[in-house]
Amino acid sequence: MESTEKRKRKILFCITKSNWGGAQRYVYDLATNLPKDKYETAVVLGGDGRLKEKLEAFGIRTIPVSSLQRDVGVIKDISSFFELIKIFRKEKPDIIHLNSSKMGGIGGLAGRIARVRKIIFTAHGWAYNEDRNFLQKFAIAILHFITVAFSHLTIAVSEKAKEQFKSAGLMKKKMIVIHNGIGDIEFIEKEKARQHFVDIRYPQTEKVKEKIKSEPLWIGTISELHRNKGLTYAIEAIKKHLETKRPSSKEIIFVIMGEGEERKNLEDIIKKNGLENSVFLVGNMENASSYLKAFDIFTLTSITEALPYAILEAGKAEVPIIASNVGGISEIIDDMKSGILLQPKKPKEISDAIEYFINYPDKKEIFSKLLKEKIDKEFSLEKMVSETTRLYDLA
Repeated sequence: MESTEKRKRKILFCITKSNWGGAQRYVYDLATNLPKDKYETAVVLGGDGRLKEKLEAFGIRTIPVSSLQRDVGVIKDISSFFELIKIFRKEKPDIIHLNSSKMGGIGGLAGRIARVRKIIFTAHGWAYNEDRNFLQKFAIAILHFITVAFSHLTIAVSEKAKEQFKSAGLMKKKMIVIHNGIGDIEFIEKEKARQHFVDIRYPQTEKVKEKIKSEPLWIGTISELHRNKGLTYAIEAIKKHLETKRPSSKEIIFVIMGEGEERKNLEDIIKKNGLENSVFLVGNMENASSYLKAFDIFTLTSITEALPYAILEAGKAEVPIIASNVGGISEIIDDMKSGILLQPKKPKEISDAIEYFINYPDKKEIFSKLLKEKIDKEFSLEKMVSETTRLYDLA
């Protein structure tokens, strides 16, 4: 008797590193939210990081590629390439969904050789938008072109990311925009979140205790400690504000949640400017977004972005936002209507925006409410999953 059960489509998500960042969150959200009656999922990845741990805890099968790494290494990249071909031939997926530049390149070619029916690449940003010399940008642009060429379809996470692709004609026609989306977040209420920072994350000095008692303005961000995130400009803005003795000026606590290669440099800048009692690098925090209600203002002063989850999280928490007008951020925030957008690398503009929210506290509530309404409507996890599965079903 013929079975009436429809065969599930097999999706292999592929990503270079298993640490936790925007691309890894995207893979996790899709892999764990696809309808189980329609899709069989597994994730191909490098390393044993948090993404791998979270997927396995949820019951998603992971397939490690031991030689995968972010930096270019010819021997390891060749090894990864052949290992991916072997995996694709063994798994026989209906679709491979590639994430990150390196996986897009070697995974796309491996998928073509293994004759995978559908290859989808998600562009979480273009590396040639970073501060690099001309030759590096040119080489990266060529690699991105090849990545898109190997894929049957490319998802750009913002209209700006699609616009920034250095190609025209057929290549751009292979692109579709699907914005990142987020689900509900269990936020810790303001006073409890602040107390957590005071008790566990801040140095227990008398000066810090005095500052806490002075009812300072709490500013925060969630950010990798990387030069692309523009944290040096935010720190300089804090210094400018504290040095400017205006009637409306307030003491400030600036909390940076995240970790990365720039920690030592940022620590040196904080110390050099005498900001040890104002700016705190609190490191990685489990469920960092749940602490967002601790802040009066959220900042994201990046030099380059695609469509950052941190903005969506802060908007969901109804915290007023000051952000660089880069990448797809303006697709989320309407300047001076639901947040404040600035030119990147401009500490004075950041300082002035902080002062604006101090002088016009009613704007914080108005901006925050409008932004949350927009995020709930246009940037939901359900919308992202629905639009993505529609692409899968066309395969």
